[in-house]
Amino acid sequence: EVRLVESGGGLVQPGGSLRLSCKASGFPFASTVMKWVRQPPGKGLEWVSTSFTGMASNITTYAVSVKGRFTTTRDNAKNTLYLQMNNLTPDDSAVYFCARLQDDWRGQGTQVTVSS
Repeated sequence: EVRLVESGGGLVQPGGSLRLSCKASGFPFASTVMKWVRQPPGKGLEWVSTSFTGMASNITTYAVSVKGRFTTTRDNAKNTLYLQMNNLTPDDSAVYFCARLQDDWRGQGTQVTVSS
């Protein structure tokens, strides 16, 4: 059974940081291109970042809105994808999902709220 379980969300003040985790199981994580997407309140899904594998395993791409503030890493030994988020702003408030690029299979998401 394919499972993606996100964690690490919460309430943080503007300028703060959070680290999200996505624990994967049921598929070959190390060879699977993964991405982070988010859904702000009342809006559609937004792509955040993609982590590539194989020959492109050192390549990670980011949306312009998060580039330089967010970092995606993966620990293939632990089947876990991470999203380090720094210098957060209220516009980053959203439910964050990890997903497989190949079919958009997503987890249940984790809520991030940036507010003073």
